[in-house]
Amino acid sequence: MDRWPATPVAVVGGGPIGLLLALFLDHHGVRSVVFDTEKTVPALPRGSSHNARTMEHYRTLGLAAQVRRLGLPWEHPTDISFRTRYTGFELARDRHPSPAAALRAVATAERFDQVPEPMHRANQMYVEKLLVEHAATRPNIETRYGWEVIGLDEQADGVEVTAARRGQSTAQPRTLRAAYVVGCDGGHSFVRRHLGVAYTGPGTVTQDVLGGRTTAAHLRVRSSSRGFFGHRRAWGNWAFNADLAVNLIALDGADEFFLLSSSVKPDTGDIELVRLVRAAAGVPAEVKVLSRRLWTAGAALVAERFGAGRLLLAGDAAHLFTPNGGFGMNTGVDDVANLSWKLAAAVQGWAGPGLLGTYESERRPIALRNTAAARELNLSLGTIERPSNLEDDSADGAAARARTGTRLAEYSRLTVDTIGVQLGARYDQSPIVDAGSDPAPSDAFATYTPSGVPGGRAPHVWLDDAHGRHSSLFDRFGTGFTLLCLRNGHDDSTLAFAAAAKAHGIPLSTVHIADDLVRDVYGRDLVLIRPDHHVAWRGDRIPGDVGEVVARAAGHC
Repeated sequence: MDRWPATPVAVVGGGPIGLLLALFLDHHGVRSVVFDTEKTVPALPRGSSHNARTMEHYRTLGLAAQVRRLGLPWEHPTDISFRTRYTGFELARDRHPSPAAALRAVATAERFDQVPEPMHRANQMYVEKLLVEHAATRPNIETRYGWEVIGLDEQADGVEVTAARRGQSTAQPRTLRAAYVVGCDGGHSFVRRHLGVAYTGPGTVTQDVLGGRTTAAHLRVRSSSRGFFGHRRAWGNWAFNADLAVNLIALDGADEFFLLSSSVKPDTGDIELVRLVRAAAGVPAEVKVLSRRLWTAGAALVAERFGAGRLLLAGDAAHLFTPNGGFGMNTGVDDVANLSWKLAAAVQGWAGPGLLGTYESERRPIALRNTAAARELNLSLGTIERPSNLEDDSADGAAARARTGTRLAEYSRLTVDTIGVQLGARYDQSPIVDAGSDPAPSDAFATYTPSGVPGGRAPHVWLDDAHGRHSSLFDRFGTGFTLLCLRNGHDDSTLAFAAAAKAHGIPLSTVHIADDLVRDVYGRDLVLIRPDHHVAWRGDRIPGDVGEVVARAAGHC
């Protein structure tokens, strides 16, 4: 059997999560090979929400500006609109800024503003293409599209990976030896099934609007911007009445849309989808179905384990979401930001024996939290009534529209006002976090409380008035650990931390910032930041056990 050269990490699944894992590993100086059964990036719309935390990760990788060039035109609103039909009565409109307006707000934000990279709407299929192209330029990444992993044999010092050409039954399989394998291969993950790991949690909901098996489709609706949408452009376009509930999500700001609806049978054909869109429009429209697929609304499934030994899981292989709130892909991105530096530590020899185990102990509770939040949003949508008189041009019809519009507006705000979910993930109970005795801020769905208490995301501060690249505190963090020195006169501290890190081979950079605002935000003179930008430790002086502090953060616990 033919063999490829060995690699530190084999990534099974070349979707956005697998590609971002490879890019994070490259960022940490680690080689990887990415396998995917598809020969090219599938042109199938999926999620369109890249939340504030994900955009921060793109910034770390130098990709935020490129991602922002994808999706809707620069001045296209990202509103969520609800109408009885697209040519009918408006029920509610949840207004949100265009991509350009969002960045203009960043440019004038207060220095302590916590969203240096606001949410961006760009469909996953566009971003995935960018990630594939970028990965091809990176020296530490090999991609093997069209290769299906068909065998895994974990041994004491590595994993034998067997792969075969997709669709070529007579082709000779090839093998590769990897130190670690990560399954980023979706809900039907081969890696997860190989491990014998099941999902736990509810798999669907039963309701009329986005319940059970549901249809998703990629459409071209040519009369949309010139016809029934006109100047009322939005990102999310709901038609909501007693007969149907349809959401057309704008993909390119012109005539391409992503349809989500449970108002047709799951196995419906193209003709019925065209009829559905025309009924939602209320006028004839030229509709072409480019692709379609089934998905399950209401899923809140989390794997029992996120791996074992040298085999690990991330993204949909570890958790499946309903799309409400756009948490699914974003949770996966945060997974691989957490996992990548720990894998790098293991490969490079500075990981303690407990480090890789903290991937599951830190990320699985977040998966449970986020899948539950998405499911609750889905359930809340299902409680909104669609009375038969919603479209009546009468006093009773107007009153019904007012009641329904109020409920829809509340639901819409809940799907977007999720900054607590986006930025509030904390690892307070992690064995590699030295939280001390300071109380951590409470977890909240819609609010984020920045705090220097170890365990949470490092609070953000702008360091100058430019608010551009290199102006964010985050831009000063190193690739490995970062020691923030926020008062003068800590030369001995930096030397002690540097010596302790060197003794364990742990990458550490030191950043001196004499800025009262930063010191007030972090609450201590010295702060140790992990490679994934979570706070590991803080104090006002050199700890007597500085070696233990540094070692603990790297898993020697």
